[in-house]
Amino acid sequence: MGQEILIVVEHQGGEIADVTFELLGKGRELASKTGGTLTAVLFGSGMQAAAASLGAADKVVYVDHERLADFNPEACSAALVAVVGAREPWLTLVPNTSMGMDLAAALSARRDLPLVAYAIELALDGGNVIATSQLYGGKIYTESVLETGVVSVLGGSFPDAAGRVEGTPEVETFDAPDDVATGCLRFTGLIEPEGGDVDITQTEVLVAVGRGIQSEDNLAMMEDLAAKLGGAVCSSRPIVDNKWLPKTRQVGKSGLKVKPRIYLTFGISGAPEHIEGMKNAELIIAVNTDETAPIFEHADYGTTEDLFDIVPALTGMLE
Repeated sequence: MGQEILIVVEHQGGEIADVTFELLGKGRELASKTGGTLTAVLFGSGMQAAAASLGAADKVVYVDHERLADFNPEACSAALVAVVGAREPWLTLVPNTSMGMDLAAALSARRDLPLVAYAIELALDGGNVIATSQLYGGKIYTESVLETGVVSVLGGSFPDAAGRVEGTPEVETFDAPDDVATGCLRFTGLIEPEGGDVDITQTEVLVAVGRGIQSEDNLAMMEDLAAKLGGAVCSSRPIVDNKWLPKTRQVGKSGLKVKPRIYLTFGISGAPEHIEGMKNAELIIAVNTDETAPIFEHADYGTTEDLFDIVPALTGMLE
């Protein structure tokens, strides 16, 4: 095939997101199999030096403009649409993040390209791409066949190490289109969340809870277990959405990234959004009665015993 695969680089505060390296690694794999090229598209202002960290790519297309310094969906979409229109890549891979969802949808609509969202796997079938998507928190998996188009990929779907390689990709400057400067939206500031009672990013033992704990009343026994282990309780997003725990305890794409020595999960299914935040834990132990739960694919040890049996027994052993 020998066609171009284009990766959209996501960054914030000058730091490139882990999901970018996941896409670079997967893009490199696909490009090698098809005899194609891998191009990273970087938007920013004064960020050309960041291209040096994108060594997995054959080329970096850099679009520099003051309105691209921070994420602006209108300005970044205009730049991406222009780049894709000029290059006409075979496949465009975008992170399925709050930023990436804006970009992928706008690109699909304005360039009349098919879009597959929430992808967790990409494979080749002849000249086509087979994209597997996870819907409804992993309850449904779908396969889509693309001859060309846009795919937004959930963070945590691929290892990022494959994309963190040294190299000296060619850097090509692309002039920002006029509508980057003339759009209506303006970035005014980024509001960072306030610190919480516990810094889970610095805690060595974490007891992570998901919707499987069933009730806020059951948090007490999880806190008791965490205390006896010398750790703290954290959670997946549903627990925070229910206001059972504060946002500062949430692990995942829309929460915090943690790297404890031990990550002990109870009632967590293992959606890619959560995996992205804890995949680098040294030891992962999963407790979930659903033997098909995706969390077991990432766990070092696991059991399908009921957490309401496991937690009291384990706490009792630690008395």
